[in-house]
Amino acid sequence: MEYLPDSSRYEKMQYRYCGNSGILLPIISLGLWHNFGSVDNFDTATDMIKCAFDSGITHFDLANNYGPVPGSAEENFGKIIKKDFSAYRDEMIISSKAGHDMWAGPYGGNSSRKNLMASIDQSLKRTGLDYFDIFYSHRYDEVTPVEETIQTLIDIVKCGKALYAGISKYPPEKAAIAYKMMKEAGVPCLISQYKYNMFDREVEEATLQLAADNGSGFIAFSPLAQGMLTNKYLHGIPENSRAAKSTGFLKREQVTDDKVEKARKLSAIADRRGQTLAEMALAWVLNDSRMTSVIIGASSVSQLKDNLATLRNLHFSQEELAEIAAILN
Repeated sequence: MEYLPDSSRYEKMQYRYCGNSGILLPIISLGLWHNFGSVDNFDTATDMIKCAFDSGITHFDLANNYGPVPGSAEENFGKIIKKDFSAYRDEMIISSKAGHDMWAGPYGGNSSRKNLMASIDQSLKRTGLDYFDIFYSHRYDEVTPVEETIQTLIDIVKCGKALYAGISKYPPEKAAIAYKMMKEAGVPCLISQYKYNMFDREVEEATLQLAADNGSGFIAFSPLAQGMLTNKYLHGIPENSRAAKSTGFLKREQVTDDKVEKARKLSAIADRRGQTLAEMALAWVLNDSRMTSVIIGASSVSQLKDNLATLRNLHFSQEELAEIAAILN
């Protein structure tokens, strides 16, 4: 059956301009870090993409190493685009990244020109796309001169393989160099991507304002702290949760008593607001006017819809913000 998007999809979402650009991003974007790889259910992945688009999500965030296996999230996304979304490509912002380990040998996992140029060609082939809307340097690797990496991003945009460039997880002093280089080359940094949530607020020290001062949009990944800012861990570690598994980025030891207690107190505030803890945690990230969007992950259509319910209540009173700050501090 031919997929026909919901005609009212754009009325369901809010959008913000990305830095000093003409690009609007949905305030909630869908990330394909987990649950879209070769080990995952393809039909479920397809249903989630359709649900996201029907809900006004136009931004889909990939990276070359997303899977598992690495590369398979791009491959699966490419199949979904070809089958159901070819007619809607110009309504989408599709981003990818490179810089983490991807293939064997000394060139498969850093931020060198060699790696980035090979990576974008591989990613375009896997997705079947002619270009990415945004291509990121996924990290500063602490070895490659930042000038080499940023010049490569500039060249990628100028040769048409990406429309815009972004940076992710750069320390402030390196980000400052990147912003300056890109602006001088006429390829300003469209967007900066960093981890940000109630439990990880490092970007508040300098990174958020640095991006704003340089006209870069800002997008947060892991806004739910890998699930710790949901109701999942309020009463221990569930058997099938991320923290219970030996693989993955959330380790059992990270689910500390202190964080669980904070999550319980935050959940009580969310209850008073008529929200789940996850909804409130997303709204809290978006409460900062410098924030363009948050990247959510999902393992099912129902979980995706639960996160989208955040849109029903994005406002905080000063009293609520003060109460949340007291818990977090």
